[in-house]
Amino acid sequence: HAIAQPAHPLPLVLMLHGCTQNPDDFAVGTGMNALALEHGFVVVYPAQNASANPQRCWNWFTPADQQRDTGEAAWLAALVHEVTRLRAIDPARVYVAGLSAGGAMASILGHTHPDVFAAVGVHSGLACGVASNVITALSVMKNGRSVAGAASNVPTIVFHGDADATVHPHNADAVLQTAIGQATTTAKVTEGTNDKVAQGQSYTRTTYTTADGSSIAENWNLHGAGHAWSGGSPKGSYTDPLGPDASAEMWRFFTEHARATAH
Repeated sequence: HAIAQPAHPLPLVLMLHGCTQNPDDFAVGTGMNALALEHGFVVVYPAQNASANPQRCWNWFTPADQQRDTGEAAWLAALVHEVTRLRAIDPARVYVAGLSAGGAMASILGHTHPDVFAAVGVHSGLACGVASNVITALSVMKNGRSVAGAASNVPTIVFHGDADATVHPHNADAVLQTAIGQATTTAKVTEGTNDKVAQGQSYTRTTYTTADGSSIAENWNLHGAGHAWSGGSPKGSYTDPLGPDASAEMWRFFTEHARATAH
């Protein structure tokens, strides 16, 4: 049967689950499907195979998986290309977001495929290139570290709980640094609380704009939050219903960024 195509090409969000999670669990926990129905975009949830990683983590710490033409980064980009071929997808509005190991892989994709992804969302994740094996991965997860690698210059939104005992909060700073590098930015800090929930999570949101006023990055520091998707549903694993709605804020950030495409 022919697939009915929408009148206009739709944006696409690639959602990368964390360790021990699967696509169904991640979809329920993040609530991204409801946003897709409301706003009109496609969500793709790839699944990591237990044979590739026993805990179903994306192998963000393996050098072969941090490169454009090999491993999981190449496979995930190829998946996006295949979906784009099968559906009416706007190539200028393709985005990637992930939690934990999925967030680390999202950071990698921003570096390896800036010609595919217009913006990146990293929740409780790690920066591209901070580890090269399991030992360095465990170290950076525990201690965090700043890195001074080449910047991706792909707009990036970061969420991280400052009480995260699984991935050290310092990793959020590293993600931002590898996203925007030494670019001249103006930072605006706002404090807030998720007032939609009784005793909701408080947070500090820092927005970064370039000299011409364009948004380039956001950092949401979630006060007292652990290793969990902010504002997520308790029906999914690794969620914190008390926090601001990370899924809605990521989508809002994504809508502000479209990739320039050649005609």
